[in-house]
Amino acid sequence: MTIMDGVTELAARKRAVRAGATPDATRRQHDKGKLTAYERIEVLCDPGSFHEIEPLRRHRATGFGMEARRPDGDGVVTGWGTVHGRRVFVYAHDFRSFGGSLGEAHAAKIHKLMDLAAAAGAPLVSLNDGAGARIQEGVSALAGYGGIFVRNTRNSGVIPQISVMLGPCAGGAAYSPALTDFVFMVRGVAQMFVTGPSVVRAVTGAEVTHESLGGADVHATASGVAAFVHDDEESCLADVRHLLSLLPANNRETPPRVPSGDPPGRRTDRMLDLVPADPSRPYDVCDVIAELVDDAEFLPVHENWAPNVVCALARLDGHSVGIVANQPAVMAGGLDIHAAEKAAGFVQICDSFNIPIVTLVDVPGFLPGLDQEHGGIIRHGAKLLYAYCDATVPRVQLILRKAYGGAYIVMDSRSVGADLSFAWPRNEIAVMGAEGAAEVIFRRDIEAADDPEQVRAQKIKEYRAALVHPFHAAERGLVDDVIDPRETRSTLIAALEMLRTKHAEPPSRKHGNPPM
Repeated sequence: MTIMDGVTELAARKRAVRAGATPDATRRQHDKGKLTAYERIEVLCDPGSFHEIEPLRRHRATGFGMEARRPDGDGVVTGWGTVHGRRVFVYAHDFRSFGGSLGEAHAAKIHKLMDLAAAAGAPLVSLNDGAGARIQEGVSALAGYGGIFVRNTRNSGVIPQISVMLGPCAGGAAYSPALTDFVFMVRGVAQMFVTGPSVVRAVTGAEVTHESLGGADVHATASGVAAFVHDDEESCLADVRHLLSLLPANNRETPPRVPSGDPPGRRTDRMLDLVPADPSRPYDVCDVIAELVDDAEFLPVHENWAPNVVCALARLDGHSVGIVANQPAVMAGGLDIHAAEKAAGFVQICDSFNIPIVTLVDVPGFLPGLDQEHGGIIRHGAKLLYAYCDATVPRVQLILRKAYGGAYIVMDSRSVGADLSFAWPRNEIAVMGAEGAAEVIFRRDIEAADDPEQVRAQKIKEYRAALVHPFHAAERGLVDDVIDPRETRSTLIAALEMLRTKHAEPPSRKHGNPPM
């Protein structure tokens, strides 16, 4: 056998790996509206940039007919490529081989890739489409998941980890995506659950489908597992590429700057009309964000979960920035359990990857109610407080309209470490609204008056004039400046530019103990 014969054999084996177990396997994948593992990688990575590793690895399991089925690659494609010219490590389950199920060799390939990503300091993207642990391999498959979980945890906050759900993900397999920074799901083809419909039916008697139990929309709106949801794989992978462009390669770098044609000094005249002066009138804070950021372009995270707070990645003067904003169009922008969890996780991700945080405040307080108190609003609200207090990246607070009570403190006030705080004129910054405060402070005067309504109105006016305005906070150094709304963009850009070299030395400790 000559070297050329060996080359020919090698090429044939690699063609077979890409072709899948049988032509029918590829056809079945396409019939489900799904791409193959290799096709997905080609959509995600820059053309011609992907380098596969261990394409010829095979399992060594015996029993249950496994000796006769030893396909090259063992149901997962691993390697590295580039996205927008920057290195990214990728693994993709190949559903055509053992249903993408994870066995010992399959897991070993993923472990190796995760270790390489950590060593190279580059993001890791997993394209998930697998049937879970390979039953024929027993405990070896379960141990393989353990190795993935420990690497997810060890790499957390070190390199960006992104999970893309493009098929079923059941049982223990669901916990690896849950340990990563961002989860994408595609409607109609992706499901995630710990116990499937048949188990739920047997244990509880409830009739559920795969989609109603763990479909994309369920995890985007109810559980908060999915940060992004798409209708098809191509648009999903395009957004993964966009997200990667906003993130650094690792925690030792800053995100790449993308030159923008949007002038940093552009006046934001529309702000005068976007936010009503009446603190009880709703508006869409996304319009405010669009007016502020470069080219009105931003990427909402968990857009459909806890919509009373908006978390988004965008750019200001070409630099990546994380934005946390109360949403007055939903629940008046009040904070509840899910909003606190959502914002806390986003703040932690931004802090991990050196992304400055801008907080837009228009909050009436925490949502009152028995369900909130019994559900642990104290504990969950403390998660957001902890995340802000622990963050060392540049932090700028902007009070758009009202900021009341503990919710004002939690939304990155100066007292918890915001580097700079700005406010617009006609703001209300206080323990509570003037109406409620007057009822508490002047209750006896109001009750004893001949005309209680007149006295109530007078006391409300007095309290508002004395305390409920931005100048009161500015006089005490809790607001750095009261600014013209039309100068908001330029003010934020100047502040973040000044803070670009900020260095904060964390305390000497193994780790903190945030509320869980």
